[in-house]
Amino acid sequence: MRVAITRGVSPNIERCELTCLEREAISVDAAREEHSRYERCLADLGCEVRSLPPEPELPDSVFVEDTAVVFDELALLTRPGAESRRPEIPGIAEALSRDRPLARIAGPGTLDGGDVLVLDRKVFVGRSTRTNDEGVKQVRDILAPFGYAVTAVPVSRCLHLKSAVGRVAQDTLLINRSWIDGTAFGSMRFIDVEPSEPRAAGALLIADTVVYPERFKRTLEKLLRAGIRAAPVKLSELAKAEGGVTCCSLVFEV
Repeated sequence: MRVAITRGVSPNIERCELTCLEREAISVDAAREEHSRYERCLADLGCEVRSLPPEPELPDSVFVEDTAVVFDELALLTRPGAESRRPEIPGIAEALSRDRPLARIAGPGTLDGGDVLVLDRKVFVGRSTRTNDEGVKQVRDILAPFGYAVTAVPVSRCLHLKSAVGRVAQDTLLINRSWIDGTAFGSMRFIDVEPSEPRAAGALLIADTVVYPERFKRTLEKLLRAGIRAAPVKLSELAKAEGGVTCCSLVFEV
């Protein structure tokens, strides 16, 4: 069975952390409608959606991806680079503890889940403004007994590693090469985002379908021409909070 853990949109999402975007008004009602449709999309793709209640005092808490990375062997609880987001961890820990043993990133390490791209037994960790060298080291140490190879990837000009690269098929990555060097990913096939859509690399692969933001129409057409099956969703309000399709769920098998 495939599970997707989500959390409702905080009524205070306008107070979210921002790194790469200018702050603008966010409609909470519109964001909640987008999120509800996103959850329905996950359910249509075969996920059991476990939706946690909103956290009014935690503006970014809808973006559950940053709080944990779920592997077959364990769930790795992060220590977000933005201190305001660290109180999100206990609720996610409780939700994950029913299905996985838990491991944790400890200070002074920092790690955002948006900086972690898992390609089977290879784990790529973005060294970004939210994830530091100590965080990368702890990921490597925690996963070493299970045979994962962990590679650090420098990230600049964007928030997270998965802002610049996303998996769209077993052997294929969608990438913005102006934001990240693709050589770290070895023999993977690449599809480049359209230059006019630099933020279009975020993609959530579930089985053989990619959940993808409908607003990146040119890159979406490129994916479809390449034979990628896509489920477009609207996330324009959540995007104002630097959110995307991967940010809003933790998807794993049980």
